Amino acid sequence: MAVISIGSTEAFDKLIAESTKPVLVDFWAEWCGPCKILSPRVDEAAEEMDDVTVAKVNVDDEETLAARYKVMQIPTLLLFKNGEVANKSIGAITKDQIIAFARG
Repeated sequence: MAVISIGSTEAFDKLIAESTKPVLVDFWAEWCGPCKILSPRVDEAAEEMDDVTVAKVNVDDEETLAARYKVMQIPTLLLFKNGEVANKSIGAITKDQIIAFARG
């Protein structure tokens, strides 16, 4: 499944509220080295998971979302279930760890 790039708080809120599947969100920034390592792994994991919606939020563009979810370090992965944060991971992890995290 393709990764959804979140371009607004409204789009994020709609995705989280309306998704019938868990939603994995990668909070990242262009200048972040570990984010550049994690990003292609998130893309690869998304291709292998039809049971999870995957989205990315650029914290520089969406500071309000980063503040709302207290994202203080990046990359941060948040897993949403039923509209609520169910789990959090900070830092670069492997593709297999991403899949396990998203399905956990």
